[in-house]
Amino acid sequence: MEIFQKSIKEILDGFKVDPSRGLDDNQVLESEKKHGKNQFSPSEKVSLIRKILEALKEPMVFILLVAAFITIGMNSYKYFQGLHAEFTESIGILVAIALSVGINIVMEGRSQKAFDTLNNINDDIKVKVVRNGDIQYISKTDVVVGDIIKIDTGDKVPADGRLIESLQLKVDESMLTGESIPVDKNPDINITDPKTSLSERKNMIFSGTFVTYGQGTIVVTSIGDKTEMGNIATELKSTETKSTPLQEKLDKLAKSISVLGMISAVVIFTYELFKIYTSNTLSFDTVQNAFMTSIALIVAAVPEGLPTVVAITLALNIIKMAKSNALVRKLVACETIGGINVICSDKTGTLTKNQMTVIDIWNNGELLKPSDLKSRFMIENFTINSTADINVQEGSVKFIGNPTECALLKAYGETDCSREPAKCTNYSSKGTICEAKCRDYISGDDDEVAVDYTDIRNSADVVYQYPFSSEKKSMTTVVKGNTSYNVYTKGSPEKVISLCDKIIINDKIVDFTEDIKSKVNDEIVKLQKQAKRILGFSHRDVKEVSGEWNEIQGDLEQGMIFDGFVSIADPLRDDVYDAIDKCKKSGIDIKMLTGDNIVTAKSIAQQLNMIKEDSIVIEAQEIDEMSDDELLKILHRIVVIARSKPLTKMRIVNLLKKTGNVVAVTGDGINDAPALKNADVGIAMGITGTEVSKEASDIILLDDSFSTIVEAVEWGRGIYENFQRFIQFQLTVNLIAVLTVIICEIIGKDLPFTTIQLLWVNLIMDGPPALSLGLEALRSHLMEKKPVKRDASIITKTMLSRIIVNGIFIVIMMMLLINNNVLGGTTEQQSSIVFTSFVMFQLFNAFNSRELENDSIFKNIFKNKTMILMIGLTFVLQIIITQFGGEVFRTAPLSIVMWLKVIAYTFSVVVFSEIVRFLRRTFSF
Repeated sequence: MEIFQKSIKEILDGFKVDPSRGLDDNQVLESEKKHGKNQFSPSEKVSLIRKILEALKEPMVFILLVAAFITIGMNSYKYFQGLHAEFTESIGILVAIALSVGINIVMEGRSQKAFDTLNNINDDIKVKVVRNGDIQYISKTDVVVGDIIKIDTGDKVPADGRLIESLQLKVDESMLTGESIPVDKNPDINITDPKTSLSERKNMIFSGTFVTYGQGTIVVTSIGDKTEMGNIATELKSTETKSTPLQEKLDKLAKSISVLGMISAVVIFTYELFKIYTSNTLSFDTVQNAFMTSIALIVAAVPEGLPTVVAITLALNIIKMAKSNALVRKLVACETIGGINVICSDKTGTLTKNQMTVIDIWNNGELLKPSDLKSRFMIENFTINSTADINVQEGSVKFIGNPTECALLKAYGETDCSREPAKCTNYSSKGTICEAKCRDYISGDDDEVAVDYTDIRNSADVVYQYPFSSEKKSMTTVVKGNTSYNVYTKGSPEKVISLCDKIIINDKIVDFTEDIKSKVNDEIVKLQKQAKRILGFSHRDVKEVSGEWNEIQGDLEQGMIFDGFVSIADPLRDDVYDAIDKCKKSGIDIKMLTGDNIVTAKSIAQQLNMIKEDSIVIEAQEIDEMSDDELLKILHRIVVIARSKPLTKMRIVNLLKKTGNVVAVTGDGINDAPALKNADVGIAMGITGTEVSKEASDIILLDDSFSTIVEAVEWGRGIYENFQRFIQFQLTVNLIAVLTVIICEIIGKDLPFTTIQLLWVNLIMDGPPALSLGLEALRSHLMEKKPVKRDASIITKTMLSRIIVNGIFIVIMMMLLINNNVLGGTTEQQSSIVFTSFVMFQLFNAFNSRELENDSIFKNIFKNKTMILMIGLTFVLQIIITQFGGEVFRTAPLSIVMWLKVIAYTFSVVVFSEIVRFLRRTFSF
């Protein structure tokens, strides 16, 4: 039998505790020994060695490791054979690996420190417990199972417990259940169904929730890892590490490159063996040389700079995204978010502000906004007939007490008179709050002082207050005036209307006829259909009072005047409308997974235009009864899942991923954590988010703004395109290198470059000129495109055709230089011309690689000034090397005329590419 099914007596007897005396010292020690401390077990810290090993498992890094071992093995063999060995390339590959792994570890370490700082809150909460017959204050971590705890308005609950006493107790469980409205608690409720959801366990109190109203006494039943919050945190630790779409794409790319490299190596090795056999030169040395040439071909096919570009680009964009209020905890997440096509969003605290707010006020016969309210009676009802408080600091409002009452106080703060002192000089409207405040509430002669709600409350002589109760559904406060008593009542509209026989309309008190009641009820129903809560208000002046206050509530509440009502809701964040609209336009589907009821959830979805004709709004319980196959058939049509539970959310996320979607989950509560952990990108709220949700996330929004997600998506898409640009550039170079080796082997020529020249070419392939492609500015079309599919190759058909076409063009041009000396250089200059031309072809082709589609490269030519600077600097160095580095680079100086010829000759790759782009744009092929 579950704890919530047991009676209070059964639980107290089970723990052998008297609620009036609590545990004694021996019982505390025994309980602590048996159940441990009231804290979560710390997450396992990942060692540096393990982080390095995990980074080395990345597909492109792993293929580099293989290439490094091959080159080291080849050159070691040459060295021990007394031949010339060249370890430069091996060192270059190892440096690339070290950079990739190092940047990854350092940047994620920095993000972790920022995360720890964000979560470094003082958790040493003092708890009121009964021990040894006395009330004591102890630290939250010292609470043990069986403790009797007293909770009051404003308290954060330290552990799970069974309620044994309560007085008007309401608890905010939004972080655990997603239900934005505080839950009424009652110790006397009997629950028989063991599958009763958390939100329906009215006799239980859960760790991490907040008391918003009333008081109660609980017996602690679970602490630390055994609490509902702890269960979720523990489950997260066992979640397997997920593979991101980028990692999957790079894995495919690495396999493709490996296969193509192996095929090319086999082909060239077979050809070499055929030549050796036909020329009768078969020996161990000739076969060995053929094998070394084949292995060199495999190494040439590997894009050595790709892991470094990925790491540096992600690292730089982590810094940029942090400035845009998105803290990226995992390096690869800042790219992955660009590929998402489904966002599963929580409602409370993510789409909404998680702060109850007065939206509409019906007063004096018309619907108003809070700023237009001038009714003295309603404002005094807001401020005096209340036990709540609010704290306003730097524009941020913190609620203290019942959220509904706090919302009323906040609404008063939006009225003209509270915000603008000059309004207090306007006495034209007799009986307005402006006149009352200036005349009665402000001491002294200065009528230019705005009045806070506390001034009104403190100036009121409250003689008695009847607290809100779920039975009476109302709250009444009696205030002593100069000649009479002012009675203020607020509560459910049905209850308040039933107490009234008069109403104020057009500044006149008239009879509250059935016809007027019908019109008022129509207004109320309209707002209720929008999932807004309605609260009614009334007042009455009583000349004389007879009898005991606690016995005359019914008499005081007769014949009241109906002042109006307010609608209260958890409003949508201001930026959500535009953000949702941008998501739709960019092909991102939004699904709302909320713990709220289906009426409220559907209303929010309608406000955001999320619901279409064939859309499905459903409750989690219905989903839980479906098989995966049944759910998959309708999953694409589901837009809202109400009463969502943690396991339901996680199931939805996993099914979406299973069908090829790239899924982001946003949330701030403990109930969101499993889904956050299982998503491709988990996005937590930095301000309102719980420690558990932030720990489970990949990205934390420092401003809790949904629009920041859209910015992050744009950044992610830009990062992905930059990877494609670099891949397009480097694979073109690799293709040229492989084809050059193959052709030179076929025609019987040695490679036209010395070892030191090849090292310089490698620097261009993998150095700053190439890396600067990862810094391309965001293109305007990014949010107009559909998301890249999860199973899509990172190399598009357009990219592949450009790699092949441009690569073959450069190879042909290079072979014309090598075989035909088309630029007419001298024999001494020929080697320098070939070397310089090869370098210049790569530099100019880097500009071609800036555009992935068929747009002209000149359209955005100045948007990446870093690249222009790097290309220009490399060109200057090439001139210096050619003109003055003869001894080292085996080059001969070229004349100005020859330099101009080389530049014009190599610039032909840009002209050629532009012609191809023009033809593609014109004929759409």
